[in-house]
Amino acid sequence: MRNIEAVLFDLDDTLHDDTRASHGAAEDVAREVAAAHGVDALALKHAYLAEAGSFWHRLDAAQLRERLAGVRVRLWGAALQRVGVVDEALAQQSAERYNEYRKTYFEVFPGTFDVLRTLRARGTKLGILTNGFSETHREKIDLLRLTEHFDAIFIADELGMLKPDPLLFARACAELGTSPQHGAMVGDRYERDVRGALDAGMYAVWLNVRGETLPSDAPPPHAICTSVVEVPAALEAA
Repeated sequence: MRNIEAVLFDLDDTLHDDTRASHGAAEDVAREVAAAHGVDALALKHAYLAEAGSFWHRLDAAQLRERLAGVRVRLWGAALQRVGVVDEALAQQSAERYNEYRKTYFEVFPGTFDVLRTLRARGTKLGILTNGFSETHREKIDLLRLTEHFDAIFIADELGMLKPDPLLFARACAELGTSPQHGAMVGDRYERDVRGALDAGMYAVWLNVRGETLPSDAPPPHAICTSVVEVPAALEAA
């Protein structure tokens, strides 16, 4: 049995549907470009999502020094090249439009605020721990109206560390006034959220929103949830 004093939440696809936001915004931009330049909108959408997925999968501490605005221009430029368009100005415009469209999709998962209020009522400290960039994530967290519900927000580029580095989890727990042994991590990515938390000695809750299979050689999380509303019960079972 553990006394859980603090809970860290991942942000994207844990507290809100970032997949919906990124796919929707990419499709909106692709349709605009297709209408003006006669390219295949679906092909451009998938090209951008492939470029973006590769970037986030490969993200390391060195890349945290880049500006995300510039990264997205580069990603859109590469996506446009895949459909036969080489146009730096269009890549810049597409990145800017993508950023604006994303905001129209921002919405927390149903029940999220109730979950956060329930945990706070138990006296639990709450933090967000994300591998995002403060350049966009601070605004995103505000637009989602999450800021007031958390005691601290930990963003990778502000700290110079990325999940699954166990030192990052330990640092977040320390800033919330506890130790990893009395902390829990809730996140949708096994390798970054769950494995990192386990390596740090935390209670790990895998929010398996995509119905993924646990890697055969991977240590299991302490709990698996398919929705954020299941989290309080999973933590209480600790």
